[in-house]
Amino acid sequence: MLDKFKKMDWGIVLLLLVLMVVSTLLVRSATYGDPQFKSYDVKTLIFYGIGFVVMALVTLFDYRILLKIWVYLYVLGIILLVVVYLTAPEINGARSWFQLPGGLQFQPAEMEKVILIITIAFLMGRRQGDPLRVRQDLLLIAAFSFVPFVLVMIQPDLGNAIIYLVIVLGMLWIGNVRYAHVLLGLTIVIGSLVLFVFMFNQYNTEIKDFLVDKEKTHWYERINGFINPDKASDKEVYQANKAKIAIGSGGLTGDGYMKGDSKNRKFIPYPYSDAIFVVVGEEFGFQGAAIVLLLYFLLIYRMILISFQCYDLRGSFIIIGIVSMYVFQIFQNIGMMIGLMPITGITLPFISYGGTSLLLNMMCIGLVFSVKAHQEKFELDHVAVQRKAR
Repeated sequence: MLDKFKKMDWGIVLLLLVLMVVSTLLVRSATYGDPQFKSYDVKTLIFYGIGFVVMALVTLFDYRILLKIWVYLYVLGIILLVVVYLTAPEINGARSWFQLPGGLQFQPAEMEKVILIITIAFLMGRRQGDPLRVRQDLLLIAAFSFVPFVLVMIQPDLGNAIIYLVIVLGMLWIGNVRYAHVLLGLTIVIGSLVLFVFMFNQYNTEIKDFLVDKEKTHWYERINGFINPDKASDKEVYQANKAKIAIGSGGLTGDGYMKGDSKNRKFIPYPYSDAIFVVVGEEFGFQGAAIVLLLYFLLIYRMILISFQCYDLRGSFIIIGIVSMYVFQIFQNIGMMIGLMPITGITLPFISYGGTSLLLNMMCIGLVFSVKAHQEKFELDHVAVQRKAR
């Protein structure tokens, strides 16, 4: 047991401790003076404490057991997504959260990210590095990914649905896909995006009327505000414009901790969660935002190094799936606050307030450590198999 802890990447642990401090301070600033969100900074510390315990337990757990039971995990994930859609109360226009005792919430779509990574890692690992085939591999991976994607889309949760696609693409990218298949996939993706924008503008009024009848106008508002910012109503671009003003007001060095201009930020929904990067930009300016991005770069860099050291390709696939998830979430969350991406409900990993997302992220880091800690045993098993084959 002690040997496995010694194999943890203590550089990553140090980065997590720094992110814990950053998250606690930012959440405190974002919620200060609002009795509705009292003690959210303390809860963040509690979630981190639980998260470090979860990370340690997952580190000790042999990740290859998860690969053996991937079918059961996949079925469990699908069942939870169906149940939450059928039974969960609607919050912010979506049926995505189970209400737990003590005011806690659980979002199955978050857990499905890890399940999808394990599923694809198993399916790709069967090839042992050989080029992926279209029917036996690519179409099978697409089928297993399509089901959770659709179930999350109808909740509706566009942000997590897109993350599923990014996870699949990121893992396929290192899965020895033929260049012809990559070119075909890029053509389909780009063509689909162009067609979507064209159809959205062509039938803009009809789409809006349909979504109004379904009481899903927030979909239309977010998409239209991003695609047609000049023609969109003030309501559709309000959050994005306020976020850019607040971040821009921070300048190079920011206004100072807990000294942000509240008239810019107080009208932005969830400044302690989805929009916490606004607090970074407003209070710490460009320098503070650059430091946050540097912390993320170091975290991603350390995980990629671990993936390079894996003897088991499935372990590398798992790590790259987690890296793909983090990279997109960081890009999407920051991008939507500065106008590069449409507004979605994606949080900023390890910084935004939220128990489910933080525990999932700590679990993922534990999974990375598990891959690292169990590589020596895998090497010995691999050598034994080769000797037996001779």
